[in-house]
Amino acid sequence: MNIKNIISEIEKVDPEVYGRLDTRRHAMKEFAGLAGKLALLSVPVALGGMFKKAYAGNNRVQTLFDVLNFALTLEYLEAKFYQLGNAAATAGTLAIPAGAPRMAIQTIGAHETAHVNFLKSAITSSGGTPVAEPVFDFSAGNGTGTGPFAGVFTNYPLFLAVAQTFEDTGVRAYKGQAADPDLMANNDVLQYALRIHSVEARHAAHIRLMRKANGGLVPAGVDVKPWITGKQSGIASTAVQASYDGEEVTNQAGVEIVNINSQAISANAASEAFDEPLTKAQVLAIVDPFIV
Repeated sequence: MNIKNIISEIEKVDPEVYGRLDTRRHAMKEFAGLAGKLALLSVPVALGGMFKKAYAGNNRVQTLFDVLNFALTLEYLEAKFYQLGNAAATAGTLAIPAGAPRMAIQTIGAHETAHVNFLKSAITSSGGTPVAEPVFDFSAGNGTGTGPFAGVFTNYPLFLAVAQTFEDTGVRAYKGQAADPDLMANNDVLQYALRIHSVEARHAAHIRLMRKANGGLVPAGVDVKPWITGKQSGIASTAVQASYDGEEVTNQAGVEIVNINSQAISANAASEAFDEPLTKAQVLAIVDPFIV
């Protein structure tokens, strides 16, 4: 999570945010320089002070806290998932191989925890109250512990499959944000959102390559690539399909990519060339089974 991404979310509910913070150009310059000028732990405090001044007495402030707390809830989900996975590996109940695989999972987990801490500090410094961390059921059983992913922290192939689903969903969620009309109207913020999208895509690609190397829960005849083919999850479970439905699109901006310009381009290759967006409602439906 970073300052510009937070501002892009706030801009969706308050297009006048730049006016409240002087001008867009001045505000973006100030945001860009915060991390370079201040110690990392001071950034949320500085950001909170700016928001307090900008929104003093404004009735939209609660909506802003709602946006930040929604982001915080999603970060809680991912941070907790990797925290429990790393703890299980340390305890010897989840067989994450030593070396590069273990380091990758530890690094991703550390990033997610940093995102949680940053958001909580930013909300508190702005005068708000961070939402409490929900109770999660990573079996996707809505608290029963008997969902389709039961045993996720004792079964390494299943752990990777769930991690891939979270990461692939994140890529599509950012694509959905990039399509928001308010975001598209702001070139500076749109550019930064797409940079975040590319980072999420690299994370997804890395987890996918880890799954390919492991070979577990991969359906027969399926080649797990760093990207999505059609609407294939590459996971031997129908429980993840909602994160992949709609990826089979081969028509972009009214142009059919299959065999375009008489080139031999298959439907699979055409679908692999683009990520399709997920709406906020679709993302919430996907993560709902993981929240008690």
